[in-house]
Amino acid sequence: MATSTTPTVTATPRTGKFNKNAARRVRVSGQIPAVVYGAGQESVAIAVDPKVITRILHSDSGHNSIFDLDVTGAGLVKAMIVDWQYEPIKGKLLHIDLKRIAMDKTMRVSVPVQLVGTPAGVKNSGGLLGQVLHEVEIECLPDDIPSHIDIDVSGLEINGAIHISDLPHNAKIKFLGDEHALVAHVTLVKEEAAEEVAATPAEPEVAKKGKADAPAADAAGDKKK
Repeated sequence: MATSTTPTVTATPRTGKFNKNAARRVRVSGQIPAVVYGAGQESVAIAVDPKVITRILHSDSGHNSIFDLDVTGAGLVKAMIVDWQYEPIKGKLLHIDLKRIAMDKTMRVSVPVQLVGTPAGVKNSGGLLGQVLHEVEIECLPDDIPSHIDIDVSGLEINGAIHISDLPHNAKIKFLGDEHALVAHVTLVKEEAAEEVAATPAEPEVAKKGKADAPAADAAGDKKK
């Protein structure tokens, strides 16, 4: 959730044409083009410091961080990063979309799920821990958005599972996914199955495939002729 350490993002309104050349000039100046919208107000094209945005994206709460956006001539508003675009080769930020946030209205966000501890089934029985859901969608007030949701898996035995219904619930957060959706589980790798795979001869399969492919190859050769 937003904290006192979250920086204020200073923004400058952009005017004129909004094309590739204009966006390139913004980047050459050391800024990146952005758009802020929401809260019943018009969208505004702005330019922001990519270093400040990068720090927010790499913070504990990441893109769910709520910060003060100070647009020159418009004053402070609460905002959140909702979309961003990187340059594919150098990995530099190219553009971001920001959304104005009403602090008294609930919103939907996806937050990471972090597994804590080593399951008993892994430690004592050689099982494997698998995480199926890495994020869950929740609904809550902006100030109540957690940076992540921790779930203790140390008590999981073989075939044990964690579902959304097992995640820590409280009155402030509403989980929007299916309560029965699987988040993580511990499974056993059966030695017998592994031995069967290792003992299965590969050569007959290759031979069969070669015979099956031969007519197709001959037909392709006939077409070329």
